[in-house]
Amino acid sequence: MLLFNLFHNIIIIMISDEKKILRKKIWSFFPQSSYGRIPIFNDAVKAADMLRRSVEWLNSRYIFVSPDSVQLKIREYVFLDEKTLIMATPKLKNGYLLINPDNVKGQEKFAATLGGAFKFGKSIKKLSQVDLMLEGSVAVDLGGGRLGKGGGFGDQEISHLLNYKSISTSTPIVTLIDEKQIVKNVPREAYDMNINMIVTPKRIIRINSRGLSKI
Repeated sequence: MLLFNLFHNIIIIMISDEKKILRKKIWSFFPQSSYGRIPIFNDAVKAADMLRRSVEWLNSRYIFVSPDSVQLKIREYVFLDEKTLIMATPKLKNGYLLINPDNVKGQEKFAATLGGAFKFGKSIKKLSQVDLMLEGSVAVDLGGGRLGKGGGFGDQEISHLLNYKSISTSTPIVTLIDEKQIVKNVPREAYDMNINMIVTPKRIIRINSRGLSKI
């Protein structure tokens, strides 16, 4: 048992190191300001537009979006399309906010910012049904593996929504990224949560439950 635990700990350290190496590689593609963050990439608005035209978006009324800056335009689209936004607060320090589109008429752009979300949002204890979920990513692979910036908050958010039955395994869990953030393989640990839809400025990639990609 002692030998097994030692081997297990070595494997965990190795995977953690692989993640750090991959993050540094991806961050090197972007301006210095992206280091330690979910990258803001050129044509992020085009990726948001691509998602906005998708059937998954059109069929959604309640949309969960992480607070990352790269999600700013998609949060604005939530309000412009009269959908309800559920947003995680940074590092989950203040839990989750719910923002009704009726309360932000004419102020959609400001409401999409962190300051606007705290002004117009209502803190919620219980998560409601979510039709579509967006998480920021540093890197993803075509099997649904996702790498965040290292804090584990994206994985916690997905886990919370699953535990509250706000989402199911069939709910679209989406990430908006640049093409160069798609890698062959994302190192995985037991607690890592999958996504099932990748949206870039050029294409939408849907990943089924077996980890197969359809472009």
